[in-house]
Amino acid sequence: MTPRRTAQLAITAVLILGCAFVLSPFFAAILFAGTVCVTTWPLYQALHRRLGRRDGLAALTMTLLLTAVLLVPMVGLAASLTDSAITLVDYVRGLIEQSDGKPPHWLRDIPLVGADIDAYVRKLAHSQAEVRKLALEAIEPARKFALGLGGMVGQGLLQISLVLFIGFFLYRDGARIEAQLEVGAARLGGPVWGDLLHLAGSTVKAVMIGIVGTAAAQALVALVGFLVAGVPGALLLAAGVFFLSLVPIGPPLIWGGAAFWLYQQGESGWAIFMVLWGLLAISSVDNFLKPILISRTSSLPILLIALGAFGGVLAFGFIGIFLGPTFLALGQALFTSWTVSRPAETPADELAEAPEGRS
Repeated sequence: MTPRRTAQLAITAVLILGCAFVLSPFFAAILFAGTVCVTTWPLYQALHRRLGRRDGLAALTMTLLLTAVLLVPMVGLAASLTDSAITLVDYVRGLIEQSDGKPPHWLRDIPLVGADIDAYVRKLAHSQAEVRKLALEAIEPARKFALGLGGMVGQGLLQISLVLFIGFFLYRDGARIEAQLEVGAARLGGPVWGDLLHLAGSTVKAVMIGIVGTAAAQALVALVGFLVAGVPGALLLAAGVFFLSLVPIGPPLIWGGAAFWLYQQGESGWAIFMVLWGLLAISSVDNFLKPILISRTSSLPILLIALGAFGGVLAFGFIGIFLGPTFLALGQALFTSWTVSRPAETPADELAEAPEGRS
């Protein structure tokens, strides 16, 4: 390798590392914005044609639509969730301070396990002072957690705002970026890498369809439960389940709050129904529907989808839901292409290709 070539490679490596270092705080937002844009690109193209193929106007309109769909409802949900969490902690503190240590009368009426739980609580009542002290000590960390939850939600809203800002430019320059990626992939590895680029896009779309479809199914099941139990604002709560289903512990915050409200109103039976409905119906939808939806729109087996989603979340956080299956899809496609295009040579083939006169 010539000194000039070495210098070129060194400068290129430094530039790549420098760009990665500068953009590292925004990697998650960029990747998520790319995911949203890839998934909604057909809608943007239709809007682009209706607006006279004006890139800037179409990108701005699409960004405003996403803001109305994503950001505005989540602002209201965030404020309501934070206030409800703090109110719940204060209410539990008041109950503990006024409690005489005896279990509530309805506890014994729970089928199968009620009597055992009632007996266990009465046994603990002998050390009432210690139990109350431990409970009150646990309240303050719970209150701090509630306040921290509000901060996390606020940070999430800031991230979504950044995603929408980046998304505007991805929509506006998306056609040019796609053409550049195709040229770069072709120069890097020929037609195989071009196929991998299209596979990455289809996998991201499949994962997004699975997530959104699962969220819609969970919201529908939750709406049925809220209506049956007579919870007010059932439609708004179902919308909250839809948005919070993107978070692993999101839906229980909604149906758990509904169950607590029912208990406060003296509807202990409906509160138990709401908890069981949430555990067995709402939360269980995610376990089987998401892999099915993704596998129907992608060539990945369900096992790789599940491993990719869980492993991606553990490795990269929320954005890993999309990155994990995408990486596995690309790895599987690359391995398949390598094994198909390079069949194993037999000893007879090797002898046939050997130069003449070779013993």
